Amino acid sequence: MHTDQRTVGGLPSQALLQGIPLFAGLTEAQLDHIARMAIRRKVPRHSTIVHVGDCIDALYVIVSGGVKVLNRDADGREVILTLLGAGECFGEMGLIDGEPRSADVVTNENCELLVIAKTDFKRALAENVDLCLNIMKSLVLRLREANRKIESLALMDVYGRVAKLLLDFSELDHGVRVIKRKVTKQDMAKMVGASREMVSRVMKDLEASGYLRIETGRIVLTED
Repeated sequence: MHTDQRTVGGLPSQALLQGIPLFAGLTEAQLDHIARMAIRRKVPRHSTIVHVGDCIDALYVIVSGGVKVLNRDADGREVILTLLGAGECFGEMGLIDGEPRSADVVTNENCELLVIAKTDFKRALAENVDLCLNIMKSLVLRLREANRKIESLALMDVYGRVAKLLLDFSELDHGVRVIKRKVTKQDMAKMVGASREMVSRVMKDLEASGYLRIETGRIVLTED
């Protein structure tokens, strides 16, 4: 596996695991078992955690930071399939079907990960029904997201695709929709199939029209 990773001493606590959706519903004994098999790692920004075609060896759970999942064509141009943040995981599909990695995963910022080896993870699945259900929910969410992306690429213009991406990234904060995750216009362009210049133009138009407000550390969506 081609990675740039640094191991952090100490095992993950039960409190940390309880805050991750993948482990929701597990008993204290099951969480303790997961904690003993997981390795905590810190990965610097702009590091490739896994490469397309790599053999499957582990499940990765993001504790903090964010990553982008992407593919490249023969000329090196990138298409970002999705962005993942704290509490989300990757690598689960390959652990289930045994196929090699289908995309590169690159850190957008400094990350802390939990890494669970393939054999340990499959043993945990066999022992925990709730964990199996949570994995199924994760895969269903990914499929729904892929379906929405295909639909938007086929039916919407760039303005519509950018607006939808912003809405998908937003979360409710005291009744207001805000985007807190770090995402560059270049990454947005690679997600909606447009140039960075076009995305910048759309963002400026949306701001000028009063649909969004850019603040320090976040974007506020001012109208539905």
